[in-house]
Amino acid sequence: MPQAIIRAERVEKYYAQPSENRIQVISPTDLSIVPGEIVALLGPSGSGKSTLLRMLTGLSIPSAGQVYWHEKPIDTVETNVSIVFQSFALFPWLTVLENVEAPLQARGMEPVERRKRAIKMLDTVGLDGFQHAYPKELSGGMRQRVGFARALVVEPEVLFMDEPFSALDVLTSENLRSELLELWQKKSMPTQSIFIVTHNIEEAVLLADRIIVLGRNPGHVRVDFKVALQHPRDRKAAAFTQLVDYIYKVLTQPDAQMPALPVTGDGRRVRDQRLMSYQMLPHARPGGIAGLLEFMIDHGGKADIYRLADDLAFEIDDLLPIVDASSLLGFLSVNEGDASLTPVGAEYGNAEILRQKEIFREVAVENVLLLRQIMRALEAKSDGTVPEEFFHDMLDEQFSEEETLRQLETAINWGRFAELFDFDASRRRFILPSKQASEVDG
Repeated sequence: MPQAIIRAERVEKYYAQPSENRIQVISPTDLSIVPGEIVALLGPSGSGKSTLLRMLTGLSIPSAGQVYWHEKPIDTVETNVSIVFQSFALFPWLTVLENVEAPLQARGMEPVERRKRAIKMLDTVGLDGFQHAYPKELSGGMRQRVGFARALVVEPEVLFMDEPFSALDVLTSENLRSELLELWQKKSMPTQSIFIVTHNIEEAVLLADRIIVLGRNPGHVRVDFKVALQHPRDRKAAAFTQLVDYIYKVLTQPDAQMPALPVTGDGRRVRDQRLMSYQMLPHARPGGIAGLLEFMIDHGGKADIYRLADDLAFEIDDLLPIVDASSLLGFLSVNEGDASLTPVGAEYGNAEILRQKEIFREVAVENVLLLRQIMRALEAKSDGTVPEEFFHDMLDEQFSEEETLRQLETAINWGRFAELFDFDASRRRFILPSKQASEVDG
C-alpha cells in the first residue's frame, strides 16, 4: 500500500463546557488518504463530516490526536491541498480569470505565469471563452466549474470537496460528476487524490474507489471499504443497487455495540452523546411524520428505506430525520434499512387530525424525556409557566449551542402540535394551555 499523503491518528474534536464535561463532536478516529483514489465520506446530518474534512486539511486543529502530512505533523509543514465548497465561494468583484488566478497570486506567482496556468485550467474545465465574465453572469454549474478551476490551478496533491454538487440541479450535478470523473481517469487533473464529502449515496458509489460512512453523536467511523466496481458504473446494475442498499442500511441501523465512555488525558470525563439521558430529537415536523405514515399505509405497511427515498425523490438527509422521528415515537419499526408500521403508527396514519393530536400527545410523553420533563415542570409550577432557559441550560451540558437551540425548536414544535403546552416567544416561556386559557378568561 502506498504511503499516505494525509494520515489522521486518533483525532478528536470536542468543545469545553462551563462544567467539567465536554461536548464531543468527533470521537477518536484513524483515517488515511493515499495516492490514486477517490474517497467519499458519507454520514447523516450532525455526524461531523465537514468537521473531519477541516481537520484533515489543517483548517481546524484537533482537540486530541494528530494529523500527518507525508508522516510529518500537519501544523509543522506546508501542505498542498485545495477545497471546493458547496456555495461556490467566488469573489463577485473579480472576473472568472481573476478568480482562478487569486490563489496563485496569493502564493506570489509572477503575473505572466499565473495567467498562463489559469487560462489552461479554465480550458480544462470547459470555461474557455468566459475568462472576462463575472460570476453573476454565470449559471450555478458554470460557477462551480470556476470553483473547480480555482482549486485545481494550484496543482494540489489532494483535492477536497465539501458537497460540491448539492446546490445544483439534478442534470447539472450529473454532468459535472461525469466530467470530474473523466478528468480524473484521463489524469487531466493535477492531483493525486480526491476526498469528497457528500450526503448522496448514489454519488458516492458512482465516483468513489473507497467509501467511509460515519455515525453520529459523536461522529465515528461505521464502515470504511473499497468499492469493487469497474468504471463506468451502471446505476441499474444489481451490484450497484446492492451496494447503495447496503450503505442505506449502515446509515439507518444503530451501532451494534456501544464503546466505553472515554476519559481525557487530564482525567475529565468526555460525555458520549450515545450514552446520555437525552435523546437527540430528529428535526422532523408532525406533518412530515404523518405524510410518511400515510405513504407507508398505501404501500402495505412495509418499505425498504432506500427504495422509499427513491420513490419520494428524497435525499437520505431529508428522509432519515422523518424515519428516525417515526421510530422514536413508536410509529415505525426499523431493522437493517427496512421500515415497518407498528399498530399505533397505522392508527396514527389513518386517524383524523384531532385523534392524531391525542395519539401524538400519548407517544411523545411516553417516549421523549425532554417533553416529559417540560410537562412535569409546568405542572409543578403554581403559575404553570417555566422559562426556556431552564431547559436550555440542561441541554447545553450535552449538546452544542447550535444543537441545543434546534432541540428546543423541535420540542416546542412537537409540544404545540400535541397541545402539551404553548410557548410565548416574546417572554421565552413554556406555558400550560389551561393556565393560558385562564389568563385570557380573566
